[in-house]
Amino acid sequence: MTLTTEEISHRLGALPTPNIGDAMERLGVLDSAIKPVWPGGRVAGPAFTVWTRAGDNAYIHRALEEAAPGDVVVVNGQGDGSRALMGDLIGARARNAGIAGFVIDGAVRDAAGLESVGMPVFARSTSPAGPYKHGPGVLGCPVAVGGVAVLPGDIVVGDDDGAVVVPRARAEEVLLAAEAVRRDEDERMRKILSEAGADEKEESSACVAQ
Repeated sequence: MTLTTEEISHRLGALPTPNIGDAMERLGVLDSAIKPVWPGGRVAGPAFTVWTRAGDNAYIHRALEEAAPGDVVVVNGQGDGSRALMGDLIGARARNAGIAGFVIDGAVRDAAGLESVGMPVFARSTSPAGPYKHGPGVLGCPVAVGGVAVLPGDIVVGDDDGAVVVPRARAEEVLLAAEAVRRDEDERMRKILSEAGADEKEESSACVAQ
């Protein structure tokens, strides 16, 4: 079976990130400091990578012009928290361009505005301080984000638990393994809840008998 990137992204996006991380033997999971900036945001898609100078978003603006619909813009912002690399204005432009979301090893701002425009963003921190726009930067190169190497086209998935990166070369293999993890956990949870229900019935019957 050979699946398209879109199909793999869609199916991975339907899974919790812990299941995907477990399927990769706990590798490929970004630093826990990189979190969704608003609750409930989910993202899944191929990485469009950006390497930028700390506190400077000139190349994020360029990324908006080059990224394809469905891409996740993944930014090595040097882990800097002093200046936000994007806010709701970039988020709204990205939404109009069909970009799926952002994962940024750095700061962002306008968390409420990003939620309002429905743009999922995962970042190391938030700050009201705005960025510089001078560069330098590089697009479409390997980057390090949250302690994980990300290549262009790797599949990035994020939810309330954080974000994971699935190497494109292993994406289908990881997808199938993650779906198996999900089925196994669903079955184990079903048994746990079934046992809990049986225990409650026994307690109820005992009370009636007394």
